[in-house]
Amino acid sequence: MANNHKIPEKMTAIAISQPGGPRVLKPETRDVPVPGPGEVVIRVHAAGVNRPDVQQRKGAYPPPPGASDLPGLEVAGEIAVLGDEISRWRIGDRVCALTPGGGYAEYVKVHAGSVLPIPAGFTYSEAAAVPENYFTVWHNVFERGGLKKGETLLVHGGSSGIGTTAIQLASAFGASVITTAGSKEKCDACLRLGADRAINYREQDFVAEVKDATGGKGVDVILDMVGGDYVARNYEAAAVEGRIVQIAVQSGAVASTNFATLMVKRLTHTGSTLRPRTVEFKAAIAAALEAQVWPMLGTRKVAPVMDMIFPLSEAWRAHERMEEGEHIGKIVLDVG
Repeated sequence: MANNHKIPEKMTAIAISQPGGPRVLKPETRDVPVPGPGEVVIRVHAAGVNRPDVQQRKGAYPPPPGASDLPGLEVAGEIAVLGDEISRWRIGDRVCALTPGGGYAEYVKVHAGSVLPIPAGFTYSEAAAVPENYFTVWHNVFERGGLKKGETLLVHGGSSGIGTTAIQLASAFGASVITTAGSKEKCDACLRLGADRAINYREQDFVAEVKDATGGKGVDVILDMVGGDYVARNYEAAAVEGRIVQIAVQSGAVASTNFATLMVKRLTHTGSTLRPRTVEFKAAIAAALEAQVWPMLGTRKVAPVMDMIFPLSEAWRAHERMEEGEHIGKIVLDVG
C-alpha cells in the first residue's frame, strides 16, 4: 500500500444520526478508510447528491453488505492512497468514482474498477455530478433498453440528474427524445438539452402526447423512475417491441396493469438497481463509458447540468433542495 504520507488518521464525514428528515445528517469524526487489495482511497473534493441518499437517510435504502454506512454514491477528488494490486492509478491523479457509499466525507475507499479520470476541463464539482447518473443511464438505456440510433426514447423526470443525462446521451447517439417534467421551466430546460418534445405531466396526458408525437407508433424505449400508475400508461405509450426500463418506483412499487397489452405489443419490461452490483459489473460499465462517452464529455458534447452546490457541513440543505423537487440537474456537495 502506498500513500503520500500526508493522510490524517481522522476525517470529517456526514453521518445519518437516525432515520428521519434532512436535519438527521450530522458531521462526525471518523477514521480515514484503509484500502484493501484492488482499492484506492480518494481525497474527496466534491460529492454528488442522489435520491438514493435521501432514501437511505429515511431508513428505506440500507447500504449493501460491506459498504460504508455513510451516504454518498459518487465523488471527485484525487488519489490519496493506493491499495495493493493497483496498476493504473498513481498518487495525486484527479479522478471521479462511483462508490457503494461513503461519499459524504473527506476521504472515501473505492474499488479501482469504479474509478475514472476526470473529463478534460471539468471542475471537481462537475466531475462529481457524473458517475452515478452516467453509469445508470448507460446501463439502463443503452445496455438493458438497447436504444439505437433512429429510435425514440421517453424519459420520465427529464429535469432530474438522470433525466438531463439521458436526454443528452440519447440525442448524442442519434435517438429522438420525448420527456416529461412538472413545469414549463423544467420542460424548457429539457428542450434546450436536446429533447424533441417536452410534456408537462401536470397539464398534459403523456400517453396522448407521445402518440401524437410519434404518429401513433409509440416510443421504442421508456426510462421510468415513477412506477405506480405509470406502469400501465407506459405500456400504452410504448411501440410494438418496445422496452420499458424501471430504475425507481417513486410513486409506488405495486401497480395494476393489463398484461394483454404487454403480450400484444411484445413488450419487454425490465429494471435494475446499481448499488448492490459486483465490482466487476461496475468496472465493465466504467470501461464502456470511458471508451464511448468520456470523449463526448471532454468536448462538452454532453455535460452534467448543475443545479446548486452546498458545503459538506450543510448536506441537510442539499437534501431539502432535492426533496422540494424544484432542482434542475445535479445537486453537489463541496468538500474542500
